[in-house]
Amino acid sequence: MPIAAPRPCNHPGCGVLVRDGTGRCPKHPKKSWAPAAKETKRVTGRRLQAMRADLFKRRPLCEPCEEEGRVTLATIRDHRIPLAEGGADDPSNEQSICGPCHDKKTKAETARGVRRAWGNYRDG
Repeated sequence: MPIAAPRPCNHPGCGVLVRDGTGRCPKHPKKSWAPAAKETKRVTGRRLQAMRADLFKRRPLCEPCEEEGRVTLATIRDHRIPLAEGGADDPSNEQSICGPCHDKKTKAETARGVRRAWGNYRDG
């Protein structure tokens, strides 16, 4: 007599019935837990305000817009390499950027993060 009622494997796209109560078929075992990579600590407070003011004095225009031949006032201090991807929170990794360019860049970074997260579910 089975311990649990048969249910579909909870791996996305797999419909194999699992009867042992684990939720996964033998082809899709759960990965063992591993700690997430350490994210760089963000600069905050007055130090961040000073860094922003210094950046906008040096680079008042949006850098991606300048590369495309447009002149747009920068309003955001952005990290070239995101902190979540291992970038540093210092002047070597900062750029001045406008809102629309920041939104576009954030959308691309989010898509990369989703692909990384779902990469664990690919069949090997």
